[in-house]
Amino acid sequence: MPRPPSPERPLSMEHGWCLRANALCARRLPFRYFATVSRLGDGVFWYALMGVLVALDGLDGLRASLHLAATGFVALLLYKRLKRWTRRPRPSARDLRIRAWVAPLDEFSFPSGHTLHAVAFSVVAVAHYPLLAWLLVPFAASVALSRVVLGLHYPSDVLAATGIGGVLAAASLWLVRTVGMGPL
Repeated sequence: MPRPPSPERPLSMEHGWCLRANALCARRLPFRYFATVSRLGDGVFWYALMGVLVALDGLDGLRASLHLAATGFVALLLYKRLKRWTRRPRPSARDLRIRAWVAPLDEFSFPSGHTLHAVAFSVVAVAHYPLLAWLLVPFAASVALSRVVLGLHYPSDVLAATGIGGVLAAASLWLVRTVGMGPL
């Protein structure tokens, strides 16, 4: 598979944004908020959500949770493949003025796996339970923003992951509706 074109030019346009966003964590409250949101976005929040759906809604909750888990599995495979293919260094690896405020889960930046999963999970969960939008939309947006603020991703990593997660969720919803795997 051929290597993608050099990301140098687009990265230089995002550099200032990364520096300004990263400086937010020098204050205790923003750091705590974004570090907590990022940690929850590692999976803890999503696993808890799946458990709550099953506990509160029985078989329908189980069906929704299995849909979330299947979508998450595909998202994980896609994200890992894209990371290996693009091999984009993280902002904190390219500029010592940008601090990685939390330890990254892997070496590369593109795309943001946290954002990809947050968007895909949120879209699928809201399709099953529209009332969850008030919680999931701000949470997914906070996860995406946290990745830039914490020095782990460029804005383009997050934007691309948002698009990928949205398309993946839409394809997942289409497949479930087409195959007729339950109410949506």
